Amino acid sequence: MTKYKLEYIWLDGYTPVPNLRGKTQIKEFSEFPKLEELPLWGFDGSSTMQAEGRSSDCVLKPVAVYPDPARTNGVLVMCEVMMPDGVTPHASNARATILDDENAWFGFEQEYFFYKNGRPLGFPESGYPAPQGPYYTGVGFSNVGSIARQIVEEHLDLCLAAGINHEGINAEVAKGQWEFQIFGKGSKKAADQIWMARYLLQRLCEKYEIDIEWHCKPLGDTDWNGSGMHCNFSTAYMREVGGKEYFEQLMAAFEKNLEAHIAVYGPDNHLRLTGKHETAPWNKFSYGVADRGASIRVPHSFVNNGYKGYLEDRRPNSQGCPYQIASQVLKTISEVPLGAQVSAAA
Repeated sequence: MTKYKLEYIWLDGYTPVPNLRGKTQIKEFSEFPKLEELPLWGFDGSSTMQAEGRSSDCVLKPVAVYPDPARTNGVLVMCEVMMPDGVTPHASNARATILDDENAWFGFEQEYFFYKNGRPLGFPESGYPAPQGPYYTGVGFSNVGSIARQIVEEHLDLCLAAGINHEGINAEVAKGQWEFQIFGKGSKKAADQIWMARYLLQRLCEKYEIDIEWHCKPLGDTDWNGSGMHCNFSTAYMREVGGKEYFEQLMAAFEKNLEAHIAVYGPDNHLRLTGKHETAPWNKFSYGVADRGASIRVPHSFVNNGYKGYLEDRRPNSQGCPYQIASQVLKTISEVPLGAQVSAAA
């Protein structure tokens, strides 16, 4: 038997954006534990905005498991928060009731800033560095500094070793801003892996004494870009059948549900979705082929393939909850009438 270090990870009850939490327990197993072998575990919800002190018990229910490459015999355990009965989802549990479809594919582009001493990494003590331009996909000390690339490379290795479907990294438009991409099949699987990748990045940065700033517009009303979490999505029907008529009705459904999407695409999006810096205004819906300033960017490959493939919703922001984002996308897609699909397939 081997003693494994089980890191139970969950989302707390803070609003509008939950924080990641984690605690460790040691359990013996004959081999790396399977999900069904992991027990429920309690925690003090009064310390995480999920219960009151007079009745503070909450329960962690394991829902996904990954190797923890930073620990010997380590296990990363993604959990849902349940009520004391271990069955009823807690009100803060955004995962339990979302729409899910393993044939719906999601690719999230997670942007963020490295922060140190209250400012983006590489910013001077006062004022700003040279204007945006050379930082995006930049190379060299003057563009990316001496620490950031080391961190993102370590993070990439940690994610891959944990079995997370990490698909790429790049320096972003603003100084100190970076991006990683995660792809998953199904709302829950894709979102679990985004949260786990966020967790691994924050934990890694502890040793560098650097924070991750997830806010979508940390530099306020300036000419410095904000941070998004663009959501690339497709369903089996979009990939295999598609068609222009279906696409147009799909876009009509997205336009009709504009407010529902913005409500779950992350707080303070009005600060980021201003119509500037390659963003569509938060209160207007648009789409266009290869248009980075549209609400939904339509790839050339989608049109050239007979309106089949994936689309990119550019409105979700860096603080958005991927569970809710993916679920809202599926809700909207489900509204497209069957007649449009039959007609498009004809």
